[in-house]
Amino acid sequence: MSQPSFDFERVDPDWEAAPADEAGSPTYSVGELADAINDKLRGAFFDGVWVRGEIDGFRRSGPHVYFTLVEHTDDGKAVLNVSLFAPMLRRLMPVLKKNRLDLANGMKVRIFGELDFYAPTGRLGLKMAGIDPRFTLGELSQARDQVIRKLVASGLIDANKRHEFSLVPLGVGVVTSVGTAAWHDFHDEIVRSGFGFRLTVCNTRVQGDGAELSVAAAIRTLARGADLDSPLDCIVVIRGGGARNELATFDAEPIALAIANSPVPVVTGLGHEVDRSVADEVAHTAVKTPTACAAFLVELVTTFRNSVEVRWETVVVVADRRVGSAHDHLAERAQRIVRHTRTAVARADERLVARSDRLVRGSGRALAGADRDLAAAAATIGRQPVQVLAAEERHLSQLAARLSLLDPVNLLRRGWAISRDERGNIVRSISDVPAGSLLITQVADGAITSRVEGTNS
Repeated sequence: MSQPSFDFERVDPDWEAAPADEAGSPTYSVGELADAINDKLRGAFFDGVWVRGEIDGFRRSGPHVYFTLVEHTDDGKAVLNVSLFAPMLRRLMPVLKKNRLDLANGMKVRIFGELDFYAPTGRLGLKMAGIDPRFTLGELSQARDQVIRKLVASGLIDANKRHEFSLVPLGVGVVTSVGTAAWHDFHDEIVRSGFGFRLTVCNTRVQGDGAELSVAAAIRTLARGADLDSPLDCIVVIRGGGARNELATFDAEPIALAIANSPVPVVTGLGHEVDRSVADEVAHTAVKTPTACAAFLVELVTTFRNSVEVRWETVVVVADRRVGSAHDHLAERAQRIVRHTRTAVARADERLVARSDRLVRGSGRALAGADRDLAAAAATIGRQPVQVLAAEERHLSQLAARLSLLDPVNLLRRGWAISRDERGNIVRSISDVPAGSLLITQVADGAITSRVEGTNS
């Protein structure tokens, strides 16, 4: 590429300084030099210039936009100040909106403008007048394709899809920026469902500087679940719609790897209706918006509830049918029992009547026999009462005489005595009463108390 040259009149520095304003050796004031530089720039780049680089330091000042265009080189970086004034910004907005782009830090662009040396700051800048959206879209697409190729090569592109989704996903981890419309849309849809969802929210940035690492860290934190009261059934990653380059945050490799390595299913609802991000490709399930994400979860729970209700109704119908059948069977058996009972009772009555008749007949004979036996015994007693009583009286006298012989009183009258120690124990041996012991001797007409002086064997 040919480069424009700048031909200012040169003065040999070894020459002695020429007098001021001498012909052929002009002296510029600072303002004049700035004007001369701008004249040369306009002459050299009379059609303007295209420049590519990465936006940095993006800021708005009133209706105007300022940023620097940066190129990272081996020696550091090259920087060009860019000004986008309000009239030109209004003219470029339809182009940006058509391609769903929004100028932001980190965005790689190819822009057109006029070089301008700004005298008040002494800086060279570019007054932006145009942009090539195809360049930015191509850069985004290339970066996206590169991440997908890595995921496919490592076998992680479908890793999260292999996790089984819970039939009742009530434990939900949410990665989003709390307070945004995306969060409220999701939360309101969940609340309206009336189901007992348990939301664990990780508040994080979803666009701008640091968003990629912040979202990835939030997913990993929820996936670990170390500080959670109950395990999660799934993780949802949501944000509202936005420019294509803002949504490119979710094409980043750190987020894709966090989703792929998550041990629980991940659902994305990133608010874009047209494109699929890398996060969508690697997630278990991708829906278009945060509201659709909530609706997806609610639908799963609703389907499960409806299936349970249908099965419960089936259980009730089957139970009613079986209970009815059992009731009929029980009633039939009860009737059979009643019939058999009546028959058995009737037969028992017949046997009882027969046995009663036999008892009446047999008891008469038994009583007659007993009366005869009683009369015979009475006659026998009447004939032999004196002999029986005399024999019994002789037997009793013999027993009394024998008993009298064994009575201790009679033995005492005959001279026998019973000795006891002071505790009342009968003395049977001289060892029972050592010398000095008190001795009580019982004789027929009383007791003698004495003290033992000694004993002889």
